[in-house]
Amino acid sequence: MTRLDARDIKILSVLAKEGRITKAALADKVGLSATPCWERLKRLEQAGLIIGYRAEIDLKRIAPHVTVFVAAELADHTAASMQGFERAMQGYDEVVNCWALGGGFDYLLQIVARDIDAYQRLIDAMLEARIGLARYFTYIVTKPVKSSAMPPLDALLGG
Repeated sequence: MTRLDARDIKILSVLAKEGRITKAALADKVGLSATPCWERLKRLEQAGLIIGYRAEIDLKRIAPHVTVFVAAELADHTAASMQGFERAMQGYDEVVNCWALGGGFDYLLQIVARDIDAYQRLIDAMLEARIGLARYFTYIVTKPVKSSAMPPLDALLGG
């Protein structure tokens, strides 16, 4: 793990909330001049701690859609089967997140589709593709309650 000091953590916290902040404003918020702040930012990027910058998009203002969580079980639990499933997930744009799980299910997928029919067509295509999906359990999101891209850095780092 990369060793972080309080200023590094502050830089990460500010960027997680305000990804479009200017370098000058970031330096001001973390109490550094521009050059040292820029050097720290570059070091954090080069260390792989900052893996990208993204815009949060309000989909409901753009197009009708449904968000579905799918708990997936594979037919077989060999390393090759799991790797094949994970590779296959990369090819489905509607699968916006996929996590391998320990416990009852093998994977949890977050899918965004135009509607339930489009979701079902996607699942049917996955089943027909024989990617190892044996059973799946569908959970439809009825409303978002909390969404945060900001991890609890202070809690994780014992601060």
